[in-house]
Amino acid sequence: MMFALFMVAILLFTGLVWLLDIVILRKRRAEGAAEPVLVEYSKSFFPVILAVFLIRSFLVEPFKIPSGSMMPTLLVGDFILVNKHTYGLRVPILNNTFYEMNHPRRGEVMVFHYPKDPSLDYIKRVVGVPGDRIEYREKHLYINGQPLEVAPDGDYSYVAPGLNQVTATRYKENLGGHRHDILLVPDAPAIDGEVVVPEGHYFMMGDNRDNSNDSRFWGFVPENNIVGKAFMIWWNFDNFGRIGDTIK
Repeated sequence: MMFALFMVAILLFTGLVWLLDIVILRKRRAEGAAEPVLVEYSKSFFPVILAVFLIRSFLVEPFKIPSGSMMPTLLVGDFILVNKHTYGLRVPILNNTFYEMNHPRRGEVMVFHYPKDPSLDYIKRVVGVPGDRIEYREKHLYINGQPLEVAPDGDYSYVAPGLNQVTATRYKENLGGHRHDILLVPDAPAIDGEVVVPEGHYFMMGDNRDNSNDSRFWGFVPENNIVGKAFMIWWNFDNFGRIGDTIK
């Protein structure tokens, strides 16, 4: 959000300088005189900044994964692309929807503004949509009373912050038709609870279930906090083989 505000500020500044030159300054310059440096740079940068701003606001926006809460689907250091129009077109910065399209569905990976601090962007998986009854009991997820289909898929080891080695169990989970991997740490305590998702809100969880700060701790994500749907990994400096992978 802060970057969007910065872009708007630069866009307005360069646009106003260019407009001021057209309306006033150009008429006062002697014929053949060079343009002021500020005017020259504003005229050069304004179209570029405008194009980038429109693309980021309405088509696609890049993000970097900062934590391991979505492992093994997304790794720290993955650079991803987020579709900004899948869930409708939104007014930049204000984030109000002015053209509705689709709504988030269970199983989709979504970027959103963190409800407790909208200046931060989070990424999690949509687990509950409006009206769903979500229950998490003994590390098993139930939606509207039905347990999700899961199957063990071997061990998965990774290094957590503090250089701690973590050994988890990988499971294949089917959530709303989205088959994806999740991680559970056998020794980690269970976080049990049951909620009903209110209208206009979503219940989000990380795929690294025992190491994710998500809706189990801070509640639901309002519709107006949605940023977009994550769909592809476009870069990873440590693992070139991940480049181009779709996000399931």
